[in-house]
Amino acid sequence: MMAEVLSQDEIDQLLTAINSESSAPEQFTPSTDTPRKVKIYDFKRPDKFSKEQIRTVSIMHETFARLTTTSLSANLRSMVHVHVASVDQLTYEEFIRSIPTPTTLAIINMDPLKGNAIFEIDPAVTFSIIDRLFGGTGEGNKAQHELTDIEQSVMESIIVRMLGNMREAWTTVIDLRPRLGQIDTNPQFAQIVPPNEMVVLVTLETKVGDVEGMMNFCIPYLTIEPIISKLSAQFWYSSVRRGTTTENLNILKEKLSSVDVNVVAEIGKIDIAVRDVLKLQAGDVVCLYNTRVGDPYSLNIGNKPKFLCRPGVLGKKMAVQITKKIAAIQQEDFEELTIDGEEII
Repeated sequence: MMAEVLSQDEIDQLLTAINSESSAPEQFTPSTDTPRKVKIYDFKRPDKFSKEQIRTVSIMHETFARLTTTSLSANLRSMVHVHVASVDQLTYEEFIRSIPTPTTLAIINMDPLKGNAIFEIDPAVTFSIIDRLFGGTGEGNKAQHELTDIEQSVMESIIVRMLGNMREAWTTVIDLRPRLGQIDTNPQFAQIVPPNEMVVLVTLETKVGDVEGMMNFCIPYLTIEPIISKLSAQFWYSSVRRGTTTENLNILKEKLSSVDVNVVAEIGKIDIAVRDVLKLQAGDVVCLYNTRVGDPYSLNIGNKPKFLCRPGVLGKKMAVQITKKIAAIQQEDFEELTIDGEEII
């Protein structure tokens, strides 16, 4: 059998194919793109609060922290500092496992929202507050124990005061009316939601004198869900501006209505030197500018002419009767006191 012989054209094609770049194996080029970060998602622990909602909750409770700092300092006659340390979302079971036993655990009714929340105070802070109220230095009790009936009654009054601060801090979102239900010392007895239910936990770092500790405010997602759409920066800031012009308007009007102002019936004016004033005696006649007999008087409120009036007598007292309101007042001469477009004076 004769071996097959390649022609010259076939040999040339083979050599060309070998030397061609197209026949070289493709080189692997690693991607220069930054690899995407993979976030592990736990279906047993789903995130139900967005970062914006967490931030809004933090801002609200910064207000609560400032109010509580002031009120506790006044009640304890001691330096108290409260500030928001963190705002996190976790399961209720994780929260319960993170707090000590015994502790001060207040169950709060979140009316008009459904369900309850938990306000927990570190034992070191609790006994420091009790010691200050009982006349001590506020060092607290190192040998922590369950609260006695008297100690529990004292802490109830303190917590009720702090709930008033909480209501004010939540005003921009909802008219919250938190009420103290009961105080427990064992976290295992405070099962307000299922263990796997998500909650938002506001941790407040608290310092009473030289004693430091934490206060925790735990709000279940089921409780806060009806107003979850309001926990946005846009809604919160718009509520702050709206509250300034509507809610405070009636309060400001009420305060102004009790302010005393001078009301003067002005007959006329004249410029006169002090030396001439010193020479005035009974019976002297003073000519007034641009004033004739029978002309109405100007009734001034403060230093602003507001009405025209005429003199008279009411019983045995001199009086004036208002005849007309002065409307044509130059803006550059007089400034009207107005609130939200409504004239006050």
